[in-house]
Amino acid sequence: MARQEKQKHKLIALARIFELETDENHRLTVPQLAQMLMDRGIPCERKSVYADIDALREMGYDIVLQRGRGGGYWLAHRAFELAELKLLVDAVQSCRFIPQEKTDALIAKLEQLASHYEAVQLQRQVYVAGRPRSQNPQVLYTIDALHEAINTGRQVSFHYHNGKDHTVSPWQLAWDGGSYYLIAYQDYSTPAGIRHYRVDRMSHVTVLQDQPCRGKDLCERFSLPVYLNKHFNMYGGPEYRVTLRCTPDLRETMTDRFGRDIILIDDPDGGFHFTAPICVSGPFLGWVCGFEGKVTVVAPAEVRARLAGLSRTLSAYAAEK
Repeated sequence: MARQEKQKHKLIALARIFELETDENHRLTVPQLAQMLMDRGIPCERKSVYADIDALREMGYDIVLQRGRGGGYWLAHRAFELAELKLLVDAVQSCRFIPQEKTDALIAKLEQLASHYEAVQLQRQVYVAGRPRSQNPQVLYTIDALHEAINTGRQVSFHYHNGKDHTVSPWQLAWDGGSYYLIAYQDYSTPAGIRHYRVDRMSHVTVLQDQPCRGKDLCERFSLPVYLNKHFNMYGGPEYRVTLRCTPDLRETMTDRFGRDIILIDDPDGGFHFTAPICVSGPFLGWVCGFEGKVTVVAPAEVRARLAGLSRTLSAYAAEK
């Protein structure tokens, strides 16, 4: 009976050997495959391995035979190519909202989708300058709960890092600047409207099954790209229609920042200008100053005045130094 039980697991074990031990540069002969099965406590005859390989092929495994010296069988096609796995590993490494311990666990799971030899190449380190990782170990469960609430149209309650409790109607999740944000409608304070919250700063997220989402009419008219474009580093501030004049070399920079739909109007001096809705905040003013005169605010007067005030403050600070 024990032998029969082991035979039931033979195909699974052989499939796993192909997944972990073979790739284009590492092939196994039938004697080697038979020995590896026996090392796993599964007795077999060499001739039966051929039938097992045929069975795996019928199940969809792309097992290829390379004839000649150094030849053997190997798994030619996997769910993910090595280049795709490298991309996924880099993406996980770059996500500062994922704690390091969870990052390591996710990468270990991705390594199981490659052979042992290729998995070594997935030990990559992507350094994100100046971005400490989140210390919130529940962040993945928070994201899962938010997706559930969005898909079922239910409100959520949560505790935020500022010490306040919130109950909101979640509508979308957005990715900006290496962080996840919840875009939600709130009407527990004045004025009611769209707000955003950093997901890794949320805790004790609860889906309120008996409370359907509110603010549907507003959210159906809501444009996430426009919202993200007008919030610099996701900081809020009074919204203005701001006209910016730029030097010719900044065309690609501006379309990357504000989207390809922005209308750029050529100026006689070879530069260009455009108008966009912007929530004027410190990060926005700092962004303008960072171009060292290549970007100027043409209108409105209120924003020009704030920028001039910032310039005077910075000049006075530099003089003191």
